[in-house]
Amino acid sequence: MARETLIIGNWKMNKTISEAIDFMDTIRQEMGKTTRGVALCVPFTAISTVSVMAKEMNMPIGAQNISEHDHGAYTGEVSAEMCRDAGADFTLIGHSERRKYFGETSELTCVKIGRAINHNLAPILCVGESLEDRENNQSERVIAEQLEEGLKGFEAGELGRLIIAYEPVWAIGTGKVASVEVIEEMHHFIRDLLSARFSAEFAKATRILYGGSVKPSNIASIIALEDVDGALVGGASLEAKSLVQLTLTVGTTR
Repeated sequence: MARETLIIGNWKMNKTISEAIDFMDTIRQEMGKTTRGVALCVPFTAISTVSVMAKEMNMPIGAQNISEHDHGAYTGEVSAEMCRDAGADFTLIGHSERRKYFGETSELTCVKIGRAINHNLAPILCVGESLEDRENNQSERVIAEQLEEGLKGFEAGELGRLIIAYEPVWAIGTGKVASVEVIEEMHHFIRDLLSARFSAEFAKATRILYGGSVKPSNIASIIALEDVDGALVGGASLEAKSLVQLTLTVGTTR
């Protein structure tokens, strides 16, 4: 079975509920119900409202993070169960900004993947190397460690909805985009790691997305690569018409 292409817009810490409603109204006007292959990661405050609007367009909605705890005295935390109850279908785990600014480790991502699975949220595990890692030829070592620790203890049968997002830290929000050669090389490397860790069948079925300054002008060349199954899009997903353009470009490319 061919892997379905997926474009995920990640709003990060942007948009009030009213702004989110306006965005979704524009998407509905521009695309109607033809939004298959598009999803959004929205702030916790907007999940409930956006998920209701997205349902009629068959658009999955995700959280940008979940707590490693299911419940308890953890002020300010939001659990996987709460996100699912609000209408989320999936969640990002281990995004580079969570690792960089909040000190999240690969061991912690592993716990969060377990929480997501337990509450029927599809986990999207984000992996990626820093500019220093790449310049020191440590990219593969870093990615291998993040995958090994993040998926430690899981069996293939538990990870049927897993998605991997490769996002080189040096290309996120910088305007820099990895060359198509680097992107394909790293995606192929990740698929090989999944094959060795689980099975060739599992690796072949798992979607691997690219993230890092993706925009309408470069999405076609990225999505055309054999081992790239979509994109995790930041800034370019904040404008509805930009997301529509990305989606339509992908639709004509694959």
